[in-house]
Amino acid sequence: MAEFKSGFVAVIGRPNVGKSTLLNSLLEQKISIVSDKPQTTRNTIQAILTRSDAQIIFLDTPGLHRPLHKLGEYMVKAAKAALEEVDVICYMVDVTQWRKADEIIVEELAKVDTPVFLIVNKADLVSKEEQEQFCSMASAKFDFAEVVVVSALEGAGLDQFVDTLVSYLPAGPKYYPDDWVTDHPERFVMAEFIREQILHHTEEEIPHSVAVYVDEVKKDPEKELVSVRATIYVERNSQKGIIIGKQGSMLKKIGSGARLHIENLLGSKVFLDLWVKVKKDWRNKTGSLSEFGYN
Repeated sequence: MAEFKSGFVAVIGRPNVGKSTLLNSLLEQKISIVSDKPQTTRNTIQAILTRSDAQIIFLDTPGLHRPLHKLGEYMVKAAKAALEEVDVICYMVDVTQWRKADEIIVEELAKVDTPVFLIVNKADLVSKEEQEQFCSMASAKFDFAEVVVVSALEGAGLDQFVDTLVSYLPAGPKYYPDDWVTDHPERFVMAEFIREQILHHTEEEIPHSVAVYVDEVKKDPEKELVSVRATIYVERNSQKGIIIGKQGSMLKKIGSGARLHIENLLGSKVFLDLWVKVKKDWRNKTGSLSEFGYN
C-alpha cells in the first residue's frame, strides 16, 4: 500500500479572490464565511480535508492588504505567519484581473523556499484562450511549482488540484479524526456565521466595524433545541441603530440567515438570541482585539 501523506497548505491572496469559497467547495461543507466585501476573513481558518491516502490541513488566511488599524495589522501578520512552516503555499488569483497588490505578494513569495502553486480562480468567467493568456503572463513573473486553473464556485478543476497537492506532501500521520473539517470550536464558527449575515445585509463601514461574541450555548435534549446567545459589537451608536434597524427589522434578517447555517452546523433546531452593544474604537484597542480572539 502507498504511504499515507499529510501536510499543511497556506492559501493566500488578495482579499476577495475566492479563498474561502475554495475551501468550502473542497470540504463540501461551509466553514469559512463568504462575502463580496474585502477583508472578510479575519482569522487564519484551519480547514481539514481527509482522503483515504492523505490529510491536507489548509490555512485560509486573511487577505494581504495595507492595514489601516490594529485589526488590519493583526490580519496581515496572520497572513504572513501562515507562510512559515507549511509544505505548500497556494497563491490564489482572480483570472479577470492582475493588480499592483499581486506584484507585492509575488515579492513576498520570493523570500520563501516553500513550493508555490498559482491557483487561477474564476475560470468560469473567461474563455479558454483568456485563461491561457493570463497563466502565461503570471508564470513570467514567478517560478511557480504548479499552475492550476479552477472555478471554486462551480467546483471545476478541484479534483486535479487536490491530486497535485497530495503529490507534494510528505509521508506523515493523520493529525485529525476523519470527521473533523476544522479545528475551530463551534462558538467561533457560529460567531462567523452571524458576522457573515451582517456583511451581506449592511454597507459601507458597518461590516468592518463589527465583532461578534457568542456568550452562551445551552442544549435542551428534551426539546431537541440549542439556545445560542450572542452579542454584536459596533464602534458607534449610529452603527448600533443600523444593525438593529427599524423595529428590529435588520436584526431579524441577520438572525434568520445566521440561524439556518448554525442549525446545519449543529444538526439541531436553534433559538438565536442576538444583542447589540457599542464598544468604541475596538479595532484599535489591544485589549478588545484580544477579547474577540484577534491575538
